[in-house]
Amino acid sequence: MPIKESRILFLLAAINFTHILDFMIMMPLGNYLIPSFGLSASQFTILVSAYAFSAGISSFLAAFYANKYDRKQILIRGYLGFLIGTLACGLAPSYEWLLLARVTAGVFGGLLAAQVISIIADLIPFERRGKAMGRVMAAFAVSSTLGVPFALYLANLISWHAPFILVAVLGLALLPFLHKDLPSMTGHLTQQDPPSSTQVIKQVFANVNQRRALLFSGLMFMGHFMIIPFINPFLEFNKGFDKQHTPLVYLFGGICAFFAANIIGALSDKYGKWRTYIICLLLSLPLVVLITHLPDMHIAWVVFIFCLWFTVATGRGVTASTLISNVVEPQFRGSFQSFNSFMQQMGTGLASLVAGWVVIKNNDGSLLHYPALGYFSIVILLATLLAGYRVFGKKSEIGG
Repeated sequence: MPIKESRILFLLAAINFTHILDFMIMMPLGNYLIPSFGLSASQFTILVSAYAFSAGISSFLAAFYANKYDRKQILIRGYLGFLIGTLACGLAPSYEWLLLARVTAGVFGGLLAAQVISIIADLIPFERRGKAMGRVMAAFAVSSTLGVPFALYLANLISWHAPFILVAVLGLALLPFLHKDLPSMTGHLTQQDPPSSTQVIKQVFANVNQRRALLFSGLMFMGHFMIIPFINPFLEFNKGFDKQHTPLVYLFGGICAFFAANIIGALSDKYGKWRTYIICLLLSLPLVVLITHLPDMHIAWVVFIFCLWFTVATGRGVTASTLISNVVEPQFRGSFQSFNSFMQQMGTGLASLVAGWVVIKNNDGSLLHYPALGYFSIVILLATLLAGYRVFGKKSEIGG
């Protein structure tokens, strides 16, 4: 891979690292935020879903102008707004202020994922895109491996405010490099008259494959995030692991996810992205049951189970993102990826809300009905096979 290409992918991965860390850290911070503000389970999931829903709305609105401008400029301006919102989270003195700050971060954060995927798809040919997508999405693993454990360490050492301030500082340090090293991305600006809002909607939703791809994407995110918001509270309040042990799940799980993103991304280029997605999905289902019905066991076994789950879930995400990136022409890719980001955020937000409705907090802090979320997750993940088969399961696409 050319050096310039590698540098761009590194910068995009760095954006993903801070963006994903900001989103991921909210979930394990449930151990701190619930007692700090005296929150119910549903109030906590409102905090988690507020980011997702606001990001989804901004992604939907961005679809109407994403193809009219330089992708670099949209990315940088959205990133700056996201960092301001994240800093406001770190300074929030109350639940209400934190909720408002999460909405602000979400509004701008919703612009990021679509632009990152669009830039990769514009830059890298489809036959090499799985590996490239894996490199950028490895940021998820790095945020789990280094970011979340260190953020939880700061939360233990200082307070829950510290992780958000850390993300904002890291992001602000990254901005000069984005200005300097990211090239202008204007190759999609091939039309003299940009499409109207009506044309944008018609172009996406009149195409049956694009509609199915968007449904596939939303269901995948909903199924994945159904069990995530209460993993840390469940491990501490139900299974008795203290705050010194739970970061190990993210540390070792993230290491596995890092290697999985790179290795499975490359394997999907060789053996077929849809086939690889199916294998990863089916392998993940028994792990979802095991995680949500976790018996009493040593922390080492818990970490091992989560390592397996992180591995196959990451492979699922890398292959799905690569498949979705190829269902639309470059000149419409920005709008489509904005709609895709909207569906992903809606899926994530709905998953968090459903989790908050299903799970009940006992007086002793333990959680009831968490196992039910595992069954919901499995049903939704299986539904992605039905939604995706007619788009990605064609014989001509299995190898590519």
